[in-house]
Amino acid sequence: MRLFLALVPPAATRRVLLDTMHALPGARWQTDAQLHVTLRFVGDVDRHCADALVLALRHERFARVESRLDGFGHFERRGRVDQLWAGLAPREPLERLHARLDRLCVGLGLEPEGRKYVPHITLARFARTMAPSPEQLAVWLSAQPLLPGAMFTFDRLVLMQSHMGRDGSVYEPVFDVGMG
Repeated sequence: MRLFLALVPPAATRRVLLDTMHALPGARWQTDAQLHVTLRFVGDVDRHCADALVLALRHERFARVESRLDGFGHFERRGRVDQLWAGLAPREPLERLHARLDRLCVGLGLEPEGRKYVPHITLARFARTMAPSPEQLAVWLSAQPLLPGAMFTFDRLVLMQSHMGRDGSVYEPVFDVGMG
């Protein structure tokens, strides 16, 4: 099972993001069902490890997280745009939750997260041969209205399973826990 821990933004926030998804050549836009904030990538694990993770999550209490959309950004791989994303602020509560979940996973025998954590919601992915040029990305970014600064609440932590498919990943909620 390929798993990750995530927060799903409210429907109104997802609609705002879906409205930005157009007019960038080569973009494989995320669907509504794919919009989430990855808190901790777990990776490929067996059923025993997945069950242990669910049991550990059941014994934890998590506070709700208040957030707002905070501009656009992108990740590069080998000098080309790989992902386009919307940032989140304030970053600190999401970074603390990420660190807490990383410790929980390490306590179950998983490797610690190796990358710096950047709270974001992926909007689009790009194939190596379809990545936008810096000029195309700049044109798209300049055409976007400011993202609304209204705060919203994440109130469910979701353990997701990722199924790889021809048209991208399909995410299936495996377990969720209320945050309160």
